[in-house]
Amino acid sequence: MISRPQAGEFVPYQEVYIKAVGNAEVPAILEELKDSTYAFFTAIPEEKADYAYAPGKWTVKETLGHMIDTERVFAYRLLCFLRGEQQGLPGFEQDDYVLNSSAGERSLQDLANEFRVVRESTIYLTRNLKKEQETIMGKASNNPVSVRTLAYIIPGHELHHLSILKERYLPGMGIQI
Repeated sequence: MISRPQAGEFVPYQEVYIKAVGNAEVPAILEELKDSTYAFFTAIPEEKADYAYAPGKWTVKETLGHMIDTERVFAYRLLCFLRGEQQGLPGFEQDDYVLNSSAGERSLQDLANEFRVVRESTIYLTRNLKKEQETIMGKASNNPVSVRTLAYIIPGHELHHLSILKERYLPGMGIQI
């Protein structure tokens, strides 16, 4: 089990993602979400995949693309710190990533498939974390962050976006999932 991050291992805005995980075991929730998130997105009809709940908001496909990109970025950071990287890692501008992702040109099914593959990789990366590796610190986006914080942020970020999709997108799309 990966223990909960402590103050000083993350910046305040990341706490919402850590809290979203609650008392769940990170490896177990990653496994569970791999299937439930895939099922969630594949249940959305393709004709609803370009829906955005308001002007200027991401579409369903863009949101999933963002979730995939963010998982890759945070898993990469986790890998770097585990391997002893001493240099600070760059931040990423999420809106630029979405704009340049071409997610809107892809099918929702294709994005859902990619999500599952990326998640499999993340599961392998986190499954074998040793207790003494959890508190390894690194620097990303000019902020200190621990390995266990990154492990928590990955499912926490996903849960955050799933909540937004369920609250703000689904009622407007007129479907139940």
